[in-house]
Amino acid sequence: MTEFAARVEGISISGIREVFEAAGEDAINLGLGQPDFPTPEHARSAAVDAIQSGKADGYTSNKGTESLREAISTAYDRDHGITVEPGNVIATAGGSEALHLAVEAHVDPGEEVIFPDPGFVSYDALTRLADGVPKPVPLREDLTLDPATVEEAITEETAAFVINSPANPTGAVQDEADIREFARIADEHDVLCISDEVYEHIVFEGEHHSPIEYAESDNVVVVGACSKTYSMTGWRLGWVTGSNRRVERMLRVHQYMQACASAPAQYAAEAALNGPREPVEEMVAAFEERRDVVLDGLDDAGLAVPKPSGAFYVMPKVPDGWVDELIDSGVVAVPGDAFGVHGDGYARLSYATSMEELKEALEIIRDVTARVE
Repeated sequence: MTEFAARVEGISISGIREVFEAAGEDAINLGLGQPDFPTPEHARSAAVDAIQSGKADGYTSNKGTESLREAISTAYDRDHGITVEPGNVIATAGGSEALHLAVEAHVDPGEEVIFPDPGFVSYDALTRLADGVPKPVPLREDLTLDPATVEEAITEETAAFVINSPANPTGAVQDEADIREFARIADEHDVLCISDEVYEHIVFEGEHHSPIEYAESDNVVVVGACSKTYSMTGWRLGWVTGSNRRVERMLRVHQYMQACASAPAQYAAEAALNGPREPVEEMVAAFEERRDVVLDGLDDAGLAVPKPSGAFYVMPKVPDGWVDELIDSGVVAVPGDAFGVHGDGYARLSYATSMEELKEALEIIRDVTARVE
């Protein structure tokens, strides 16, 4: 009898889903990892126009339309002063597929992938699906990733390390000195750095930096997406970029598992990237205001939390039983250990919801904390 593949048996459904299933229908959901803003109208209209004109009826190039890849290239130059050749971009079915391509194309069975813990749930699972060996490393007290910790974890079996800034689930933003160190590590150890930059534009203090700016070798692959910046999670449009030789290997995986990203989504993404910046600026300003309200509320409740500088998450330290009690009280949060063993004792809260709901949730949080402590 045919059994299941060991690589699938080695992973499980995300702990985030378990939390959602345990919550009541009327619960205030602080667990969602998506913006609560609409996709910009000009992006929606571009998709509609592409559908109605027939432009979206067929396959695009495996890498994506040339005009989309040019828009991505232009955005890197405009926003970060980084040169990215359009030919070295693959449009993907969200940032998730981009991460999958990067891991599949570079990790052989038994090779290690180093990643932050707590960190995005896909890093561990995608490593296992590639028959690699997950190697999570703990964070600093401020929930940033220490380059020294990554460097100490590298062995002869290390294929890649993952960095994520701004980060999910912590909201932490790595400073320029750290990013330069990650680039140096990739160069000197000849190990691939996979830089997950899906939240690159949601930064409140400081600036976003990418290791591709500083690396002297081609040992950096960057993952981006429209999902968070343009509130397009449902459109499933991301990308991966790197040197030509790396992109060509990732394309071999992409062309067989996906062929091409959704054509309507590609036209929407092109319009989003080329369009006015006001929707993004307004969303980021709203997230910053909400963050400050949440930080004040958590402080009033007596919970310690490192101040996040980006994304739309906070990760306070919480007492045992806090998350379960909070869910029973009508507010959804995700336990920190859903993001790795070093997340134990924390909880992730998303403030991608209305200010009214946030303030109501913070009142409940204060009451729950008083009861649990």
